[in-house]
Amino acid sequence: MSGAHVLLVEDDAVARSAVAQNLAAHGYAVAEADDAAAALRSWDAARPDIIVLDLGLPDLDGQTVIRRVRREAATPILVLSARGREADKIEALEAGADDYVTKPYGIGEVRARIAALLRRAGGPAGEPMGVLRNGSIALDPARRVVTVGGAEVALTPREYELLKQMLGAPGRVLTRGRLLRAVWGTAYSDEGHYLHVYVSRLRRKLAAADPAGDARDLVEAEPGVGYRVREAAGE
Repeated sequence: MSGAHVLLVEDDAVARSAVAQNLAAHGYAVAEADDAAAALRSWDAARPDIIVLDLGLPDLDGQTVIRRVRREAATPILVLSARGREADKIEALEAGADDYVTKPYGIGEVRARIAALLRRAGGPAGEPMGVLRNGSIALDPARRVVTVGGAEVALTPREYELLKQMLGAPGRVLTRGRLLRAVWGTAYSDEGHYLHVYVSRLRRKLAAADPAGDARDLVEAEPGVGYRVREAAGE
């Protein structure tokens, strides 16, 4: 998405310069910040299209930036952090980050993640009538019907709601807690075994409906964190 405005928040000057130069060379307009205060000033002044954020900042934790932005906008946030623990990833994603890349990283991967987040931010993941599509899969919320390659797939109400949540955020990591709260309610936010069972059943039904196609590998696990629905080619 050439020309998009990126706010790059990183206290390591060498790493920040390298990423900024690479993004600029690929057509992005990059604003830089070396701490949370500077990041929030830049956010208030310019409202970038996407924020690329390190969590380990010298003045405030990057989580503060995430929560402040999320109170005001749905601007995509990509975290680049040396914190590789599952708990850190979950905390950032639950706070409102859209994706998380652990250092050290390849700049090509960073650009690909930025491009994917910007594509999804460009509009709702659906059609005028509200149908959600991903490859051969279509979910019609008005009729509560799911089809694969045009053929209807029988899902339980919980399976349907789970698929609806994931299709609405293609490519984005959805934590186990978020999915549990959305589908089962807050009382079940720690019942991870429910999610594992239902995701396994959902995968089997989609694979049976499209054994040689893209529905078979729709849902990808993010170990210890949650799940991600891969984006269909061309989306």
